Amino acid sequence: MNIKDAKEQIKNAIIAYFTKDEFGEYKISIEDQRPVFLMGPPGIGKTAIMQQIASELGVCLVSYSMTHHTRQSALGLPFIQTKTYGGKEYSVSEYTMSEIIASVYDMMEETGVHEGILFLDEINCVSETLAPAMLQFLQYKIFGRHRVPDGWIVVTAGNPPEYNNSVREFDTVTWDRMKRIDIEPDYRIWKEYALDRGVHPSISTYLDIKTNDFYRVESSVDGKTIVTARAWLNLSDMIKLYEENHIKVDAKMIGQYLQDKRVTKSFSNYYDLFDKYRSDYQIDDILAGTAGDKIKNRAKAARYDERLSLLGLILDRVGNDLKENYYIEQILTEELTLLRDVKTQLSASPDSAVQLLNAAIAEKKRDLDTGKKSNSLSDDKRRILHGIIKDLEAMVKALAQAGNPSGDEAFFIIRKDFNTRRAAYKEQVEEINAKLDNMFTFAEEVFADGQEMLIIVTELTKGFYSAHYISRHGCTKYFQHNKELLFYERQNDILKELEGVDI
Repeated sequence: MNIKDAKEQIKNAIIAYFTKDEFGEYKISIEDQRPVFLMGPPGIGKTAIMQQIASELGVCLVSYSMTHHTRQSALGLPFIQTKTYGGKEYSVSEYTMSEIIASVYDMMEETGVHEGILFLDEINCVSETLAPAMLQFLQYKIFGRHRVPDGWIVVTAGNPPEYNNSVREFDTVTWDRMKRIDIEPDYRIWKEYALDRGVHPSISTYLDIKTNDFYRVESSVDGKTIVTARAWLNLSDMIKLYEENHIKVDAKMIGQYLQDKRVTKSFSNYYDLFDKYRSDYQIDDILAGTAGDKIKNRAKAARYDERLSLLGLILDRVGNDLKENYYIEQILTEELTLLRDVKTQLSASPDSAVQLLNAAIAEKKRDLDTGKKSNSLSDDKRRILHGIIKDLEAMVKALAQAGNPSGDEAFFIIRKDFNTRRAAYKEQVEEINAKLDNMFTFAEEVFADGQEMLIIVTELTKGFYSAHYISRHGCTKYFQHNKELLFYERQNDILKELEGVDI
């Protein structure tokens, strides 16, 4: 199973576990909720999908790597308690609350959210002294005498034995109490996530050409080879920061992430070429529709890998604009609802506009803080909240400069500030429309009916931000080429074939 399917399976299971009956009680008791066990190689994205699920469901996430725990920290420390049985006192050994269970309660206290996911990574690599308690936990959700609270779903993860010498094999009873999901690396699925995350185009285009270099974890006479999805993501972030700070990206830095000499050398050479293409091809001119014949002729004569790099550069530039446009749209949409409430309150009460805006700012900051504490805040939501706070603070400043007026006068200033931002958003939409049109025009002229057009349409279709933009604002040339490439027709043909299959 790929990581995308695994995420869907886990999310569906959690939704089912959260389902309550007419009395407000969970239909499946916590004892009967099988923990999910993700079995997959390292660096494949197991932790990342848990953060995504928590964000999408609006629940908390407490995450632990079990290799860092001793029996005492997981189970709790023993202490002597005096109890009376049949009129006679006895000394009884009890345990303090487990650090893990305590973290769950701390999370609920800090956030006010009482449903969540307890994610325990490397569960099959625990120490010998902790193993019996860990097996008991997987079966009964109990550490010592303390149980996982109702409303908290247990998800675990581990590596297959071939990747970790410390792996312990579970017995049949334990496996029979778990929902096991086996995951394998899949570049095609990873790329969908990478596009939306904004992975550096040199990496995505390189892996399009050399897909076999996406994931390599093996042992040889030269030592261990480790190239994972996590390594490519971390490398992407570092390349962006190096470029931002005008630091040369070289093989020494690349090799710190891609622990394979051949892959490091291969990608390092490719990055140097990619950087040269970025300098040679004037991407801004292409998107402005002013690219000269020299650039067009070079693109026509280019080899496939160079064309792929060029497409990566163009789509990356457009993709950044589409992502920023999405954030601005979401910010303006939330602000519009908020400002309508402010207008209503200004009409009904004597509160000053500054007080109302400051109250809204405080609420958004609480949302930001709660999301960070609960580990359920997506990067998109974080940026949107920061954007709203920044805009509202600008409105407060504008009111202060006008002497803090009240009533209609105050709302006139607020509305003017908002309308200025909305006008800038509309201008941005027009600019993006022009860039998309110029991108397609350039591709039509340079690549004619080649597969490059298929790549452009496919990337726009798969990308979350591009698909959202096109569904919102349209793109004539996109729909034209989508139809010409027979996307819909191919899909319909497949469906007709399936209808005729006798199962």
